[in-house]
Amino acid sequence: MIRSRRVLSSSVLALTLLLGLATAAHAQTELREGRAVGGSLAEGDTARYSVVVGEDYYLFGVVDQISVDVVIRVLNADGSEVARVDGPARGAEKFARELDEAGTYTIQVIPFEDGAGDYEILLHRVEPIATDPEKLADQLMARYDGDDTPGAAIQVWRDGRTVYSGSWGMANLAYDMPFETDTRTNIGSTAKQFTAFAVMLEAERGALALDDDIRTHIPELPDFGEPVTVQHLITHTSGLREIFNLLVMAGRRIDHGDYIGRDEVIEVVQAQPALQNSPGAEWNYNNTAFALAAMIVEKTSGRAFPEYMEENVFGPLGMTGTMVRAHAEAIVPNYSQGYLPADQGYTEARDLSAAVGAGAIYSTVGDLQRWVENYSSPNPVVGTPEIFEQMMTSYVLSDGEETGYGYGLMIDEQGGQRRVHHGGADIAHRSMLAYYPDLNAGITTQSNHASFDSGVAFRLAEAFFSDAIAAEGEGDDGDSDFDPASYDAEDFDEFVGRYAIDAAPNFILSFFREDDTFYTQATGQQQIEIVPTSDSTFVIASVNASIVFHRNEEGQVDALTLNQNGQQRATRLPDDEDEAAWEPTSAELEDFVGRYFSEELQTFYDFVVEEVVLIAQQHRLDDIALSTGDEDRFVGNQLNFTFERDRNGLVIGFYLDNVRTRDVRFERVR
Repeated sequence: MIRSRRVLSSSVLALTLLLGLATAAHAQTELREGRAVGGSLAEGDTARYSVVVGEDYYLFGVVDQISVDVVIRVLNADGSEVARVDGPARGAEKFARELDEAGTYTIQVIPFEDGAGDYEILLHRVEPIATDPEKLADQLMARYDGDDTPGAAIQVWRDGRTVYSGSWGMANLAYDMPFETDTRTNIGSTAKQFTAFAVMLEAERGALALDDDIRTHIPELPDFGEPVTVQHLITHTSGLREIFNLLVMAGRRIDHGDYIGRDEVIEVVQAQPALQNSPGAEWNYNNTAFALAAMIVEKTSGRAFPEYMEENVFGPLGMTGTMVRAHAEAIVPNYSQGYLPADQGYTEARDLSAAVGAGAIYSTVGDLQRWVENYSSPNPVVGTPEIFEQMMTSYVLSDGEETGYGYGLMIDEQGGQRRVHHGGADIAHRSMLAYYPDLNAGITTQSNHASFDSGVAFRLAEAFFSDAIAAEGEGDDGDSDFDPASYDAEDFDEFVGRYAIDAAPNFILSFFREDDTFYTQATGQQQIEIVPTSDSTFVIASVNASIVFHRNEEGQVDALTLNQNGQQRATRLPDDEDEAAWEPTSAELEDFVGRYFSEELQTFYDFVVEEVVLIAQQHRLDDIALSTGDEDRFVGNQLNFTFERDRNGLVIGFYLDNVRTRDVRFERVR
């Protein structure tokens, strides 16, 4: 069924509602669907509302932050948090949740940072979770519907037939342009499969080989002592710095649209003193690599990448709504403007610069269906079955471990079915494209809303292909028949401890329990409750993430995987480190005060101490209050600082890293 649905905006809808005026700072008031309730909050207040739901219900509501910034918490009957929302400071704060258990839920409205003022809460939907997949899609997209919100589009197909297509919300809020299924949208990193395909086409034509040293095609790149091959680029195993994570360290405000030239990709590699890992030895998601891959295609073909893709891929496939945006200022007809939640509604976001190859493709949900149906065909219009088979085969590292990533595509399983997929996220646009080879079926989602959860594609695939994909809850890798109440709390003790993210060792996840309640706490963050979904998997309901614990050959828990916008593996730290928490005094923190310079980034960092807290300062970044890790290690704003001392104990520099870029050296200059 092909459809496009719209509803009245919240402002129009409010005219038809009976508004409640009671202040609810302390009393618990029952909420009813379609009835708005106004209230006021003083400093320290918590407004509490109750809503009674049946088993497997969908809850969707909005708090209008009239004059106070609020945090919304949804608690189940046991008082456990199942959802937390903290978005814009004013205007609509939307909350939505699928609730498995019947009972009375509490919705708390709490002033942010002891604020005070007026608000209004309205439940739009309190209803059973739809069993019909089309109605379920309508429920899950409700928060993106209306003429006052950025929108989204979904398309589902199977065996060459479109089974569902829908759109919601707006493509452009300034010009009242609705989001349609033929709206061109930035698909972010979903574009990486197109870049990998272009490389494979050039290899098929004999213009390059996958085992070519990249310096064969881009000779101005440095010699790192080990050859980085074209294949290393399109499998995220090159060992190169990740450009966007790196430039953020240098104070580039990518979130505010700072310009980055394509030539800077090469400059970043030229400034890198050494590879982060031996090529082929480690998987580390890398936009630098795919940007270089597109440049190599340009070198071997003699065509600019946008023209190459139009002539060799988009044109032959009839993908008339798809194009490579050569730079962030290039005109894209019929496109969706990206939006970020802001203090007052939304702000427009600028696309990433220098993203060609790593992203920078605008497409439609219909065109992406055409693309997937081509590579699932025994007689593709472009390419060959052999090319697509290679792309959909997991790369094997030098130690024999599979990465779960082929050439521009992620490979895994969902509900017993093979799944090939890739998500995308530019500054504000979001995308997901998933293909189930054994079903000859797929789904794609697109949005221009920065808060859009692309993982909804997997939830809807489970619904539309329910005859073949087993239900797995909310993507928590658990057992759908598992009853959390049956879990023995003492069994959790074998997981208790600290786990360091492999790609960012100073970022620690701690796990502990208080009686029958289980928690995790990340470095510098608040503790969050987790709920078991099997004997070794847990869901972090309030942030849409999950944890899978791993045992070694001796049966000991030695690692975990964090599933949250991708996968991050973490290694368990020795138990004796739990007792060695470092708590430096203000005098000890003075050892780090000073100015430091990175030759690689041409950037200064200054450190000062304020109230027994070390503060990192960079002239284009907000001040970063640092939390302590192990001795001489700090973390803040997703950056890890590891300080270095000389033999006399004097701090002489530090190494800076985040998840994808690490060991960037800063030397003390004063």
